[in-house]
Amino acid sequence: MSSNGSGGTTVQRRKTTRSKSKQQQQQQQQQQQSNVAENLIENQNASNEQNERLHFRSRSATSATTSVTCNSTSPLCCNGMLPTTSNMFDCCRDINCHLNTPLALPLRGSVEHSRRSSSRQSFLSDVSKSTSASTLAATPTPTPTASSAAPTSVASKKSLSRSSSSGSRDNDDVHNAKKRAANADSAMINTTSAAAASTDQFTVSLHIDLFTWGLFLLAFFTRFYKLATPPNVVFDELHYGKYIAHYMRNIFFFDQHPPLGKQLIAGLVSFAGYDGNYTFPRIGAAYASNVPIFWLRFLPALCGSLLAPVVYKLLLEAKMRRWTAALGGLLIILDNSLLTQSRFILMESMLLLASTVGITCLLRFQRCSLGSLTWISTGAAAAFSLACAGCVKYVGFLALALAGYLLCRHLWNLLYDATLSTRQLWMHFLGRLLLFVGIPLAVYLGIFYIHLRTLHKAGPHDSIMTSAFQASLDGGLASITQGQPLAVVHGSQITLRHTHGRTCWLHSHAAVYPVRYKDQRGSSHQQQVTCYSFKDVNNWWIVKKPDRDDLVVGEKPVAIRHGDIIQLVHGITSRGLNSHDVAAPMTPQCQEVSCYIDYEIKMEGELLWRVEILNRQTEGNRWHAIKSEIRLIHVSTGAALRFSGRQLPNWGFNQHEVVADREQNHQDAIWNVEEHRYTKTQDQRERERQLLSAEMIPTKRTKLTFWAKLLELQTKMFWHAKQVQSHMYSSQPYEWPLLDKGIAYWLDAKSNAQIYLLGNVLIWYTASIGLLIYSALLVFYAIRRRRLCFDLTGSEWQRFLIAGDTFYVGYLVHYLPYFFVDRTLFLHNYLPAFVFKILLLCYVVEHLDYLLRRYCSGRGAGLQHVVRIYRLSLILWLLAVCFVFVKFLPLSYGSKKMTAKEVTSLRWKDTWDFILQKNSVLH
Repeated sequence: MSSNGSGGTTVQRRKTTRSKSKQQQQQQQQQQQSNVAENLIENQNASNEQNERLHFRSRSATSATTSVTCNSTSPLCCNGMLPTTSNMFDCCRDINCHLNTPLALPLRGSVEHSRRSSSRQSFLSDVSKSTSASTLAATPTPTPTASSAAPTSVASKKSLSRSSSSGSRDNDDVHNAKKRAANADSAMINTTSAAAASTDQFTVSLHIDLFTWGLFLLAFFTRFYKLATPPNVVFDELHYGKYIAHYMRNIFFFDQHPPLGKQLIAGLVSFAGYDGNYTFPRIGAAYASNVPIFWLRFLPALCGSLLAPVVYKLLLEAKMRRWTAALGGLLIILDNSLLTQSRFILMESMLLLASTVGITCLLRFQRCSLGSLTWISTGAAAAFSLACAGCVKYVGFLALALAGYLLCRHLWNLLYDATLSTRQLWMHFLGRLLLFVGIPLAVYLGIFYIHLRTLHKAGPHDSIMTSAFQASLDGGLASITQGQPLAVVHGSQITLRHTHGRTCWLHSHAAVYPVRYKDQRGSSHQQQVTCYSFKDVNNWWIVKKPDRDDLVVGEKPVAIRHGDIIQLVHGITSRGLNSHDVAAPMTPQCQEVSCYIDYEIKMEGELLWRVEILNRQTEGNRWHAIKSEIRLIHVSTGAALRFSGRQLPNWGFNQHEVVADREQNHQDAIWNVEEHRYTKTQDQRERERQLLSAEMIPTKRTKLTFWAKLLELQTKMFWHAKQVQSHMYSSQPYEWPLLDKGIAYWLDAKSNAQIYLLGNVLIWYTASIGLLIYSALLVFYAIRRRRLCFDLTGSEWQRFLIAGDTFYVGYLVHYLPYFFVDRTLFLHNYLPAFVFKILLLCYVVEHLDYLLRRYCSGRGAGLQHVVRIYRLSLILWLLAVCFVFVKFLPLSYGSKKMTAKEVTSLRWKDTWDFILQKNSVLH
């Protein structure tokens, strides 16, 4: 009995053991099935679109598909699944979801806390195993196994049951639990990283992306090949070379674009021993032997070489596949226009590099966690790069505008995240505001501070600036800098300068107005008063009090104040400034201004003018030279002395008209005293002799604050920049996408060798087609999704949106503004938009490949080869792009002496105007 009993007991234990093992196996199978189900639910959540907020779909809307599984009438989750204990908290994080209501948030928080604690336990067990194994042999980083899934699931179920009973907890408790879990996670990660650091203390990992280096080396070879050829001034090197030479000699110059690009090139060539003495006289002029041509063109060529790998990285950040990103970098290299623009002293290559680097860092910045080191570094790098783009050319700030759109779009999406508190949302907003407003502003001000501190000598462009600005430069104009009195008094000899707008001085000469004009209107036949754009002795006037007969400054000077009545006497002819009710010659709606001649007829002179000091809040009520901005009001008629801007005909020596306008509040009615000295003698001939022999060599500069100089310079750059006259190679924005017109950069004096800005025709046309394809797909997908038809997976739709937000919007932002620009435009203005069009083309190529793989693979023998045919056609297209690139290389390098027949063979479009020498034979 004992043996049988023991044997029976043994059999019973074996049966019990077998039943337990079977139960464990069944539990493991059930757990694996639940894990697979959860994974499927998570994948479905990822594929479901955030834009389609289906939060409160009723049970009846999907009764046909859910009646089999459940008879519940509860609402569906955002992913279309019934809310159960396994999936109701994996639905979404949208704040509008019914599972993210204040009543459901504590339950979600407790479940998430339990999952984190269970995953933390499994992670610690794996770490302990990996650290013990690492003492014996080097092993890779362990991953969670299936054995650790069951305890996790059990813990999750237990915590879920506990959380269901505590669903009425406050949100503060959940928030504190999240904080404690996050602190525990960070401590665990720090411990793990410290253990890994102790193990791999002397290990250095080096990762080399062969695509990046291959693209850079290929681009470097194409950009630096015969970089010093031709040894002549090419196109806009005429202007940028002069600016760089002025930098080398600290001479002030005026340019309508910011100075960063010129500063960088000037700083580089200063190490090459360039002194800036070459004058860049004309396009095609040969460089002097002491001019470092290679180093002057080095920085633009280097930036052009770096553009290809940066575009490759940008496409990778936009979730493109590696071969697509490599295609984008290769297209940058194979475009002839980008090659040509990168080989000379031009700014576009630096502008494009800074813009693409900024957008690349911005895309990475948006995926980083708030406040992390990567978040700060990538955000600062993006803001700095975009600011540099704007400081090279103002068009670079369009990239900053694109970044602002992307940031606002990302912040808008964060508003739907239920896991973010209001405080965290404000931190996101303020952090982006500080980075992308503060850093660009600091960079912009710093660049101009260096610019104004470096250029402290007077030069050919300082006459554009006001008298106060000119007085702050070393070697400024005439007697405005030394020995001249400040206060304007009775007897002061002055020159009146038109303060804002065109640089000219109030002027008069012995010639008189004609008796009749061409329109048969009569004039007063008085002495002409004009505005003259050059320094001249006839620009001098003497201030006189009406109650004084002499013109000499006495021992006690009588100062002129705001509101005083004066007369202005012309220094050479001694005739008073006059106005009367006679129409002006070119502006008949205004009064004529003249110097009064007494013809002994009944027409008395009206010589009184009232002085109004406009900036008396800062300069005081006394009339001061240089800084006081005044308006002269004619006492008899109330009209203001004004520069009309119109040019007089030959009888007026083509000088500019001065009128008296009853509309006093006009910018052209503002004047200031520039040169000033006191009259010492009453004799008219002696005064004339002193005026003619006045010293015109300045010796000392006056002081002007940085902010005052910056404000004036910015005003001139934005509103008073010189407009380029119509150019034979100028073009309109609608001509750019199809490459209707290029630009002749340089022509050899002895042959037909030339440099002509022209893009790769095949790339330009294909990119335009890609733009149309994306536009059509965008409309198609938007309409389909509006009807709840989802043709793309969640990840592919997100990539489609990233490409649209970044590349499509980037193209429009850089292209459309030119339709509203009222100035002469050239093909190179299109290059920033063209780069974004290449980026969009790369995505379209990959997206079409995705569509063919999804809808043609496994759909029959005929459709299976469609993908292969498509990829083969891409290879053939790329070979054709290479052929076109090589075909037009002579126009990019300008090193080949071509015959007239070879030049005409490259004229694929009738609108391309190539240049031929006069002695060339066409046939």
